[in-house]
Amino acid sequence: MTTERNEDYLEAIDAIIERKGYAQVKDVSKILGVNPSSVTEMFQKLGEAGYVNYKKYGGVTLTAKGKRIAKKTRKKHNILKEFLLNLGVNEKISDKDACRMEHIVTPETMDRLTRFVEFIKRFEDSPRWLDHFRYFYDTGEYIECNPSDSSSCPVHRSKQS
Repeated sequence: MTTERNEDYLEAIDAIIERKGYAQVKDVSKILGVNPSSVTEMFQKLGEAGYVNYKKYGGVTLTAKGKRIAKKTRKKHNILKEFLLNLGVNEKISDKDACRMEHIVTPETMDRLTRFVEFIKRFEDSPRWLDHFRYFYDTGEYIECNPSDSSSCPVHRSKQS
């Protein structure tokens, strides 16, 4: 079983490899904001656990086992971030919170959140009820709209302008 720290490292390594083809200590150090010596130590531990292939003074690659965990962690992160963005949380906070949440959310809750985000994506624009929630959050007021006349709704009037 992996730890939160292992998952963060594997996710970072995978993202770097996707972007530039390989990952080095300095890359991971920069992304995670940790000292290079800590990264080197973690690379050794991840190597011993079978998650990475690491050569001292060289780069690091993910094993199949490490790649599976990295992809799974990143997928959870992206879904959680998208969920928070849909609620109107700003990008930076959504990213930071998703990073924390990805490690503690249960599989059942993650499945529900994933399906919820997929459901919302089916709409070209955000669903009306989501706009209504955002309006409620911003103003503390509920919206009563005439379903046959979107111009009677303050949220939808501002979108049409």
